[in-house]
Amino acid sequence: MIKARPKIVDLGETEPNTRRGGDLRAMLTPATVGSTSGFMGVALVQPGDRIGEHYHPYSEEFVYVVCGELEVDLDGEAHPLRPEQGLMIPAYMRHRFRNVGEVEARLVFHLGPLAPRPQLGHVDTEGTAEEAVRVVAGAGEPVPADAAEARS
Repeated sequence: MIKARPKIVDLGETEPNTRRGGDLRAMLTPATVGSTSGFMGVALVQPGDRIGEHYHPYSEEFVYVVCGELEVDLDGEAHPLRPEQGLMIPAYMRHRFRNVGEVEARLVFHLGPLAPRPQLGHVDTEGTAEEAVRVVAGAGEPVPADAAEARS
């Protein structure tokens, strides 16, 4: 068995992902550091912006608010999120984040365990301001219409 090596990844080394709203940066992933149990990233959400509703069929999501004033909808119910608060979102729970404050919000997220394939790990249930809703039926459950984009 090959021993994993520690690796430091700077936020500036990660590509912005704005397809779902906000700026999602997947930092510590199987592709970037060889992780096997989950992945970690940072979301940067500008005032008035949001991260569109979605769920994770294989993973729990752990969120820590670094700064900013957010509101999170959990299965349609709104909850305030403030700096220095953590949130655990169970698998299959629909959720979306909105920046309701006047400054950029930053949150750290971790998902685990990993889905069997990256494209199965994230299911969009609504579009963002830039895209329409793209969910199709498949195998009795909603799946992303464009599985190649469903990586976070």
